[in-house]
Amino acid sequence: MTAPWHVTDSLAAQYASGSAAEPDAWSLEKHVEACEGCAVRVSAAVRAGSSGAVLADVRASLLETVRTETAAGRGRAPRRPAVSPSLGIGGQGLSPVSRWARVLWAVGPALRGAWLVAVLVVVAAAVGLAYGAGFREARPALLAVAPMLPLAGVAVSYGRHADPMYEIGVATPSGGLRLLLTRAAAVLGVCVPVLTAAGAVLPPVTGVPGAAAWLLPALALTLAALALGSFVGCRAASATLAGGWLLAVTGPVLGRPGATAELARYLSGPAAQGGWAAAAVVCAGLLALRRRSFDHLETR
Repeated sequence: MTAPWHVTDSLAAQYASGSAAEPDAWSLEKHVEACEGCAVRVSAAVRAGSSGAVLADVRASLLETVRTETAAGRGRAPRRPAVSPSLGIGGQGLSPVSRWARVLWAVGPALRGAWLVAVLVVVAAAVGLAYGAGFREARPALLAVAPMLPLAGVAVSYGRHADPMYEIGVATPSGGLRLLLTRAAAVLGVCVPVLTAAGAVLPPVTGVPGAAAWLLPALALTLAALALGSFVGCRAASATLAGGWLLAVTGPVLGRPGATAELARYLSGPAAQGGWAAAAVVCAGLLALRRRSFDHLETR
């Protein structure tokens, strides 16, 4: 049996000021649901902080609104709460299609914006060029472009420049790194099957890696974008890494006839794949060390 855990005055003060780490804030919020004493302590700390006056005004305004609507609504039938796909209010009666729409909305802006259209356009263009125009270099061209697409998805999924609900998301227990990883996983969940399947149906080219050779580089670049994003923001990090890949790989491959065989140096073989795997592990470790940086709003 473990000793009972309670919120300390120090943790309550950190939570009230917004400086508590995400795991600590999440534990505190779950704990005060069942502990009245700690709830009173946290409430007192919040009221004593800089937001106390604002909360008092909001509370007074809310009580006045409730009293007004109660007086005006006497004798009327109670209204059912409105269904909001984005907030999940009143969702018990939603159809399966509506539930999936809510899930799609929650996973991030990338999957409901121009990025998803761009991925489908790239795939359609590669298949169309290969089988409609007889372009033999369609498969290596797709492999050269594929690792940049998850970076673009991450750039438009998280951050104050990309997500209109960013400030609200960071303030919740499930915000910060947890939300970022959820949306990055959703981006990869779209890219991996779509781009790999497209690469598999394209005509093979001698000396060019297989359809799945881009997966480890894409994973390493995505983790690198997340880790670098803890310093400069996800948009700037994704743009930097995508620009580097464009200059080092995509540009040379697409810019010179017969240069597609150079893809093997970056994508295939034990040395290349092992290097990308090691880079992914290093970036994941750095991301774990920098995880608390996502508990605060981006300043860039």
